[in-house]
Order: sequence, then C-alpha cells, then structure tokens
Amino acid sequence: MNKKIILGILISITLVYLSFKGIHLQDVISGLKNVQLSYVIFFLLIGALVQYLRSYRWGIILQPMEKIDQLSLFSVTSVGFLAIAAIPARIGELARPYLISQKSSIKMSSALGTIIVERVLDSFSVLTIAVVVLFFTDLPSWMIKSSIIFFMIALAMFGFMLLMIFNRETALKLIKMTVQKLPRKFAHKTDELIRHFIDGFQIVTNIRLLLYLIFLSAFIWLTNVLSIYILFLSFGFNLPVIASFVLMIILIVGIAIPTAPGFIGNWHFACVLGLSLFGLAKVEALSFAVVYHFLSMIVLLVFGIGFMPFNKFSISDMKKKMNNTSTN
Repeated sequence: MNKKIILGILISITLVYLSFKGIHLQDVISGLKNVQLSYVIFFLLIGALVQYLRSYRWGIILQPMEKIDQLSLFSVTSVGFLAIAAIPARIGELARPYLISQKSSIKMSSALGTIIVERVLDSFSVLTIAVVVLFFTDLPSWMIKSSIIFFMIALAMFGFMLLMIFNRETALKLIKMTVQKLPRKFAHKTDELIRHFIDGFQIVTNIRLLLYLIFLSAFIWLTNVLSIYILFLSFGFNLPVIASFVLMIILIVGIAIPTAPGFIGNWHFACVLGLSLFGLAKVEALSFAVVYHFLSMIVLLVFGIGFMPFNKFSISDMKKKMNNTSTN
C-alpha cells in the first residue's frame, strides 16, 4: 500500500479519536434526533446548486479552448468531485481533467491547468472573505495571523495570474529562474507542473471574464456559507451568521489535509474546532459534524454514482495519460 495512503489513514484515525474523545456515542445519537427535516431538504438543494455552479464556472474557464455543453460539464464535475472524496492521496484531482479530455478535444494538461485556475480563484475568494470576517469576530490570534499570511499568499498568486495575462514573457522568465535554482531531479517534475500551470492561465485573457469568474467564485462560497447556516437552524443552534463563515474557513483548511477517503476525521475535527470558538458544547458540535459530513457526502454520492455510467475511467488510465501528456 502507498505510504501516503497509510499516513492519511493514520491521520484520519487520530482525528476521529480526538473528535470523539470524552464523548459518549449515545449523546451524539440523541443530538441527531433534534434535526429538522425541512432544513435538511433545503441544505441538500443548496448542495446541488453549488455543484451546478462549479460545473458552470468550469465551463467558462474551458470555453476559450472549447465550448462544452452544460450537461457534460455537470456530469464530469459530479464524477470528478466524487473521485476527489473517494480516492486517497488527492489522486482524484486528476479525474475531471481526464474525463473532459475524453469528451472533447481539450488536452489533459490544459484541463489540469484550468483546475489550478479554479484553486487560485477559490483561494483568493475564501481568503478575502476570511480577512473581512476577522474585522467582525474576536478570534484567537493564531487564526488571525495564519489567515493574513494565507491571504497574502493568495494575493501573490492572484498577482501572478494577472502577470501571466498582461506580461506572459516576464512571468515565464521568473518561472525559469525559479526552476534553475532547484535540484536537477526536482526541476524536471516542477517544469511539468509549471507547463500545466501556464496552460490554465493562458485561458484567462479577458479581464471582464476574469472579474466575472472572481464574482462567481465568491458567490459559490457565500452559497456554501448559507448552507452551513441553514444546517445550524436545523439543529436549533443560536449562532451568529459569522459562525458559518468561520466554520467554512476552518473546514477548508481541515479537508485540505490528505487523509482517508471521504474526509473522515479531518472534517469532524475541523467542525468541532470551529464551533468550539463560539462556545458550542463538544457533543453538539460533533453531532453537527456527523450530519454535515453525511449530507455533503450524500450529494456527492447521488450525483457521482448517477453519472458514473457515462464517465467510466480507471486510476491507472488517468496516471498513464497524465504521464504521456507530460512527456509530449
């Protein structure tokens, strides 16, 4: 078994232990009985909307290379996000680029570049929201400092994206200077990643389109915030809206850690940590985490499994095509 997979499973086990430490399982189950079904249905509908918005945004990023119909985009996005959750060691990130290359003339390397564009847009949007939230919340100093640091990194990434748009040659020179300073064995792999990076940024050449994508990214994450607040209401929690923002930010950081499939452990620990900042009892926070995780996975499973027959692939084929693309 891959060492990264083993490490991820061990991290998940540790975080599950920490999440459930000092908690009686019966208390968690009792907390689930208070959940109001009407809010749960609303949450699921919002989850489906977010999935659609992500596929729609991806279509806009892909459009300069080839216009893909929305049904295909939603189909590939659904299977791709299921793969991210189900396949360990973040290998699932390759699923969408691989699948869209099977349905279009877009090369897998260019499609992978669009995923990087998405990550930059998401990071910039979330961290901008995080910095704004800091002005309205009395959070621990470690969280404030780390948020500011990550925001500055995201701002630098965004600035480089603009550089790629308006002065591509200068950006390429900076990249080559960086690669040359790396050890030879790492430089080759880094060069491959950079080419994918450049492919993605070549797509965003229209400043109006870029601004629209930023707006759309912010809207996607604000919709996520709404879904969290709706779930607060389903539990009857008397928490401020700002708690939804904080929980979303902490959860994003938490699930970025490669763990066992399905974000088991890190999702729950992040929720308990985030809600503890607002004085919520650990048992209530854990009950919320269990339901939040379960419902989120339901959305991924329903759409992912539903579209799976139309998007068949294997991990070995994905890796093989990625390697072939990198060497061309």
